[in-house]
Amino acid sequence: MAVQVKRSTAAGTLSLTPLIDVVFLLLIFFLVTSEFEEEERRLNIVLPEATSAVPMTGKPREIVVDIDSQGIIYLGGKEIELTELERLLRVAVAENPTNQTAVIRADQSSTFQPVVSVMDVCNRTGISDYSVTTQEGPAS
Repeated sequence: MAVQVKRSTAAGTLSLTPLIDVVFLLLIFFLVTSEFEEEERRLNIVLPEATSAVPMTGKPREIVVDIDSQGIIYLGGKEIELTELERLLRVAVAENPTNQTAVIRADQSSTFQPVVSVMDVCNRTGISDYSVTTQEGPAS
């Protein structure tokens, strides 16, 4: 005796349109809510080279401080004085006291004094997790 299998008509008429709509909505949601790290790196700065440089990974709430070849300090692409930088860093530490980080990006042709000044401001405001960015150079 042969068994007959009835084919369901529901599987044949399954519409993928709602599923695609949900996927696009999720994609748009994640694009809108994500932070773009490259916005902080607007200045065209030539980084000094280090043979042991590793790729920089973004940490949540990190502050990027840029220093150009003339030693001018920028925060968020805008020129800023050290006193204003210190005030803004204090506010950032107050909002995120346990894991506030800072990244210092200095042009290779700038003097080292602005870098030391920014490091000093970081220390005074309580940011102990700061780093100076380099790019990978040729191994010697």
